Amino acid sequence: MAELPNEQKANPLIAFIAGGFGGACAVLSCYPMDTIKVRLQTNRCSVNSQRTIYRGFFDCATKIIRNEGARGFYKGMSVPLLATVPIFALDFATYAIGKRFFQTDNHTKLTYPQIFLAGSFTVLFTTVIVAPAERVKVLLQTQEGSKYNGILDCVKKLYKEGSLRSIFRGTCGVMLRDSPTGFYFLVYEYLQDLARERSATGQKSCASTILAGGTAGIVFWSLAMPFDVLKDRLQSAPTGTYKNGVRSVYKDIMAKEGPRAFYSGAAPILLRAFPANAAIFFGMEVATTFLTLVVRKVSEIEKLAA
Repeated sequence: MAELPNEQKANPLIAFIAGGFGGACAVLSCYPMDTIKVRLQTNRCSVNSQRTIYRGFFDCATKIIRNEGARGFYKGMSVPLLATVPIFALDFATYAIGKRFFQTDNHTKLTYPQIFLAGSFTVLFTTVIVAPAERVKVLLQTQEGSKYNGILDCVKKLYKEGSLRSIFRGTCGVMLRDSPTGFYFLVYEYLQDLARERSATGQKSCASTILAGGTAGIVFWSLAMPFDVLKDRLQSAPTGTYKNGVRSVYKDIMAKEGPRAFYSGAAPILLRAFPANAAIFFGMEVATTFLTLVVRKVSEIEKLAA
């Protein structure tokens, strides 16, 4: 990975494009793990039943292959593919905007509390896209048979069922799930700083980007996992099941399954977290390097032409 000079001031436009590219890399590489994760988190024969369909990670994977074929792992993938580009584009762009709030010039080095705040800032803007995308994705991943014939059919039926309120069900759960985003960016930047300090050139590398990105993903999901279970249960349940939203889901899980249920699907989540987030940050860094070089070359050509 080519390394640019130490110009630290964030560029929201470049971050927007690069973030979208990084998110697409993650979906293409790790979506089957996400399907298994959702199946395990919603792992009951019916809403009121305590019986489970899958005994664990490998049992879930085996049954998907046996009953649905390899395509079963990719149910609903078009939703995150279509949503991931704007979600991660907006995520990294708003992170860049948050960083610029604290930066006065190209050489301003942000403190770790400032990085945390800039990262936390992203949740306020991405939820409006993430919530409906997650709702549709979870329904497509957990449906039996063909109740929904793709994204548009799912959206139409949800709107007919309860207008926008049905499409955006689980918004609070999404915000809770994404609340550790500040730690996500903080861990990444901290590990990249360590890599620079230990490098003979003082620069980050492909290896450090993969390690920092993957570790940031594991830290994020370790914190977000219980909230993700709440979100998935709420978004996959029939209308009227949980009248008080996330609070009702929490009470139901505690009464019927206990605290361990909040870590349902932990294996696929953590197995997926490292490669998916390594792919996100690696794709983002590659795109950022390329786009920054393009902007610089265009600027040089304009100066010569003038």
